[in-house]
Amino acid sequence: MSNESPLIMSLRTAVDAAPGDVPLRLHLAELLLGEGQSEAAVAQAAVALQHAPGDVAARGLMMRAMGMPQPKAEDEPQLAPRSDGGSAAPAPAPAPAPAPAPAPGFDWKAAENEIKDAVPPRFVTPRQPGARQPGGPLEAPLAVDGGGDPGGASAWDTEAPALRLDDVGGMYEVKDRLEAAFLAPMRNPELRKLYGKSLRGGLLLYGPPGCGKTFIARAVAGELGARFLSVSVNDVLDMWIGNSERNMHEVFETARRQAPCVVFLDELDALGAKRSRTASSGMRNTVNQLLTELDGVDGANEGVFVLAATNVPWDVDIALRRPGRLDRTLLVLPPDAAAREAILRYHLRERPIESVDLGKLARATEDFSGADLAHLCESASETALLDSARTGTVRMINMKDLLAAAKTVRPSTEPWFATARNVAMFANDGGSYDDLLAHLKKKRRL
Repeated sequence: MSNESPLIMSLRTAVDAAPGDVPLRLHLAELLLGEGQSEAAVAQAAVALQHAPGDVAARGLMMRAMGMPQPKAEDEPQLAPRSDGGSAAPAPAPAPAPAPAPAPGFDWKAAENEIKDAVPPRFVTPRQPGARQPGGPLEAPLAVDGGGDPGGASAWDTEAPALRLDDVGGMYEVKDRLEAAFLAPMRNPELRKLYGKSLRGGLLLYGPPGCGKTFIARAVAGELGARFLSVSVNDVLDMWIGNSERNMHEVFETARRQAPCVVFLDELDALGAKRSRTASSGMRNTVNQLLTELDGVDGANEGVFVLAATNVPWDVDIALRRPGRLDRTLLVLPPDAAAREAILRYHLRERPIESVDLGKLARATEDFSGADLAHLCESASETALLDSARTGTVRMINMKDLLAAAKTVRPSTEPWFATARNVAMFANDGGSYDDLLAHLKKKRRL
């Protein structure tokens, strides 16, 4: 890549900054093809087709990069030269020649019609009746533009998630615990009134990274019919003294004005780190402000539900987890077999696959996070794409590709469990991590 021209290097930078710009990516592919980098041009054209599946220019460029014959345009009348050198006259149309066979895999409509009955089913196991088109914990969230603050200007926008817990594939134990400990009291106003249950609550989701904590938080907001406001450390922290506390206050003020509302504190270990370990007075003041907002004043938090997520709950300030604040915790483990099938189906739904046994693939990916499964599908697709580029024949992604990718992708959850094991064994004061301890014993990790 060091021998590339400055123009190609500049275009690579521009494409990285705007990956969805198809014309720009195709321009880069044309230059790469002109430099003799056919495989790189094929890769760029393939990405362009992912963003614009019907783009004719992208298909044609890929065919040229792979050395496949191009479809000819409509024949135009040819001009035959005159013997006296004068103006030409239209030459008689040549006799029709047999049409060349279409390039395999690139005349997409013809190929689809040709192979739809010949190629084995995309999935070995058909989808069960009544099952949802899966999303799984790592599916891209369905965001709806928030209406902002109806009562005045606000820098924070809330949204109304269309997700429900039924949209979360598998993870039945997590959903049952959410229903019993958090959702059922909130959705039954008569029982809530009878038992004096306040319409407020706090729940801390913790577990390995990439396992769907944010997705579940959105689904909880959808179940409650509440607005959703996601907050991260970058949204709150400010370099000027007092601004971070003011931002935190404005977050909760927005939620109170639009109640019922779910405030989701992402990466709580950054927003609410232990003050005893924090050298910055500004960060300590931000944690103090968060504690004040969680407590509310004169029941001001009625209708405000606070959900938080963290990968390292042992780094969260203990005051945030006392009763009345984030007093309930829920361990979100790597997706179970049903959830893994749902995630894999989602990430393979628009790829050219054949005879994929999702059950077998799910069994081969135990302890994979949702992010790991997405990476597995990407790796298998890359293998098939490069193989097609080398042979000049487009082929389907098959089980061999997926199982080979499963062997090369290491579960990203393993380092987390190595750390969590020490915490569960030696720092489980008050039984805070009993559910984690039980899981480690079940998996024989102790």
